[in-house]
Amino acid sequence: MPAPKKFSRDQLASAALELADDKGLDALSMRALAARLGTGPMTLYNYVDGRDGLESLVIEAVVRHAAYPVEPAEDWREEVRVLAESYWATVRRHPQVVPLIVARRTTDEPTLAFGERMLEALARGGRSGRDLLVAFRLVVGFVIGFAQSESGAASLRLSGGSADEVIERGRTLPEGRYPRVVEIATASAQGDRSEEFRAGLDLLVAGLSARSRPASA
Repeated sequence: MPAPKKFSRDQLASAALELADDKGLDALSMRALAARLGTGPMTLYNYVDGRDGLESLVIEAVVRHAAYPVEPAEDWREEVRVLAESYWATVRRHPQVVPLIVARRTTDEPTLAFGERMLEALARGGRSGRDLLVAFRLVVGFVIGFAQSESGAASLRLSGGSADEVIERGRTLPEGRYPRVVEIATASAQGDRSEEFRAGLDLLVAGLSARSRPASA
């Protein structure tokens, strides 16, 4: 009888992420992952504690792929921008997984390392304690929220709808009654999501900078 296959945590995480990307979160199961890896479900229980463990692996795999420089930027504002952009670029590549990232909090090494790096950047802006927590939640919430809006547009397309159709309905509303809605619908139709993200991030960082301590700016 052949010995059971052995897997590294990285192998399991990568395979779980591929499964979620290909089939969606509803298809994520011990049986499905085992089939993808060419082993039996019981083998995986030596590594993963059921569905919760699989979900943690998926998030770990996403965050591990965030590419940012080893050395932090000298200016904390630039560091926040670099980290936020790298996180967003990684998360948006996996729209099926965004709802999981929104719903779960994990303490795997890649997630903790990224969080520590972002917290250190924000702390260099003169924040500590509650102020540091608020700033951290603001930045991460902006990134995840932006990715969530993109994944929502992707879901519309998968269900036979179209984000363009929603935008077009906004553009055809009575302009005298909803002038600002029509204005942003038109801007959205002509806009670029990457440019919008960076513009929003600039506004966010400018606000954080305005509230930072002068000695740390």
